[in-house]
Order: sequence, then structure tokens, then C-alpha cells
Amino acid sequence: MEDLYKYEKELYAKGLNLIGGVDEVGRGPLIGSVVAACVVLPKDFVLEGLTDSKKLSEKKRNLFYDIIREKAIAVGIGVVDEKKIDEVNIYEATKIAMKEAIKNTNIELEHVLIDAMPLDINVPTTSIIKGDAKSISIAAASVIAKVTRDKMMYELDKKYPMYDLKNNKGYGTKKHLEAIEKYGITKYHRLTFKPVSNYKDKVIN
Repeated sequence: MEDLYKYEKELYAKGLNLIGGVDEVGRGPLIGSVVAACVVLPKDFVLEGLTDSKKLSEKKRNLFYDIIREKAIAVGIGVVDEKKIDEVNIYEATKIAMKEAIKNTNIELEHVLIDAMPLDINVPTTSIIKGDAKSISIAAASVIAKVTRDKMMYELDKKYPMYDLKNNKGYGTKKHLEAIEKYGITKYHRLTFKPVSNYKDKVIN
């Protein structure tokens, strides 16, 4: 069992208290925004079962989302839409979303733990591969980002039910791809992603 508090404990031992964990959701989907979250947890935070949001059931994610929101010292969210993703590419858009999330905590962080990505910011950072399964702060951020983005997909699904977004969350499933072929794309699809890029002249309202 991974010690989810290892990185945080090392920083607490150095006298640091305001540690942000950052993660993103939505790099792979064909539609919608990429969403990042930054969560600052209190030292005594414990949430049994918290791990990478992808490994949790939706019911558990929603429950954990409420607990994290209630107990966290700060939560910041960064959203970068499909237009910006197409403009700068998904990698750069993800970095922008992460920086926005950090800024939106509205506190002066002393250290930031980031899932995988290097970030050029004015605060010391540690990038951790598979950080959402190794750091309690990043795991918390992964839950906040995932639930936030899923809600966006549920709203889009009401408008465009044919793409099955409530189930695929925008990823290129068989049903999603078949709907693109049949109906075309929406203004929320990412035009630089394949196969969306093949349907630029077939945008529905």
C-alpha cells in the first residue's frame, strides 16, 4: 500500500504547511474543456479510501468531493476550453489550467505537488509520476477535477444526447464516433483532435 502522506510529511518536516496538490482531467476527450484542480489539505486530513479518482466509483467520488470541499484549507479550479486547446495544443492548455487552479486557491502556497507535469511557477514544485496514487493532496485534486468536469459533460449531454457524453465523458467511444459520423460535430468539439478534424465543415447547432 502506497503511503499517500509521504511527500506531504517530508514537506511538513521542513516546516512547510500550505502544500497544494494539483491534477487535471480531460486531456484525452474529443469534446469540452480540460479541468485542473489545486487542493490544500490540513495536516490532520484523513479520508479512508481516497486515491486516484479513476479508480473510484462515481458514488464514492461524489461523496469524497463533498468531504474534500468541506475539509480543505483551499480549493482552486482552472478550466481551459476547447477553443484555447485548439489554439495552443492540449499539453500547453493543461499547464494553463493547472496554473489557473493554483492561482484560484487565493492563498500563498509554500510548495506544489503536481501529477507528472513540470510547471514553471514562482513556488517550489515536485512533479510526481502517477502522483494521484502517491500523494493525498494530488488524489484530492484529482477527485475535484474529475467531478467538476463530469458535471460539465452531463450538462452538454442534455443538449447533445446523441453523443452519449453522460457515459463516455467526451472520450472517443464507439457510440461517440458513430454519432460524429452521423450528425457531425458541435461547437464544443476539439477541432485539432482526430477524427473530429475530419468534420470541421459539419458543425451542428
